[in-house]
Formats: sequence, structure tokens, C-alpha cells
Amino acid sequence: MPHHVLVAYATRYGSTAELARFIARTLRDEGLDAEALPAAEVTDVAAYDAVVIGSALYMGRWRRDAGRLTRRHRDALRERAVWAFSSGPLDPSASERDIPPVPGARRAMERVRARGHVTFGGRLEAGAEGRIARAILDEGRGGDFRDFDAVARWARGIATEIETPESL
Repeated sequence: MPHHVLVAYATRYGSTAELARFIARTLRDEGLDAEALPAAEVTDVAAYDAVVIGSALYMGRWRRDAGRLTRRHRDALRERAVWAFSSGPLDPSASERDIPPVPGARRAMERVRARGHVTFGGRLEAGAEGRIARAILDEGRGGDFRDFDAVARWARGIATEIETPESL
């Protein structure tokens, strides 16, 4: 029976949701039973062997729903393998170097004893609502900086670790 993995995400404009669904699909391609859900909709993690928690970075912060998930389910998450990812830099920096977790992500990771974290580039495209998003776009700093090859490599690494009998 394949391991059951939750990929929970907190997003503002949908880019992180797309990454979470891509991670879940990659995990399924590796033989795991994986599903992606908004962090705010997760009511219980008992059915999962492992959890990946991702959040968009907005003004240098993790979204509240991701942090709330780690607080609400702290004890249960500590009994599972947990990984975290952030999505956000609107430049190629995430593909060029490791970017450490922002303080909120770091606290969430410590809370649930996460095994690792990665920051992926983000996406902000025309039509995004909000004063700050429009200002970023007006400055010409929007675009899609997600590296799906890097996301797939990371997800496959998680699958390999989950499939190692002594890792869970």
C-alpha cells in the first residue's frame, strides 16, 4: 500500500496552489498516494504518513493559513515526516542559490520538526489584485520565476526519503 501524503498550501494569487498540485502529481508519479489541499481546509492529518506544507511569501512572510496549520496540528505533525516550501521571489534568485526560510516559516518548521525547506521562485502576472501587487507589476518586476524542474527534483527526493523504510 503506498504512503499517503498531504501537500497543504497557503496561496494568495494561485501560484503556490499550482506548485502544490505539481508536487502532489510528482509524488503520485513516484508511486505515492498524494493530494493537495488548501491549508485552511485541513481539519485532520491522521490519515497521512507524511505532509508537505507550502506557503506563498507575501511581503517577506508566510501566509497565515500555513502557520495556523502547524499550530493546530502540531502534535500530529510531529509524529509524521514533514517538509516545507516557500514560493515567492520575483526574480531568478531561487534558481541560483538556496534561500533560507523566512522567520515565520522557520518557526513553523521548528514547531513540527520539519525535515527540510526549500524556496522556489514565484509568479505574479498582470491582473493580480491589490495595491502592492499592482505596484510590483507597474515597476516591471512581475513574471513567472518558478522552476518546475527544480520542484520535481525536490519532490522526487521527498518520495525517495518516504520510501526508505527507516525514514518514517
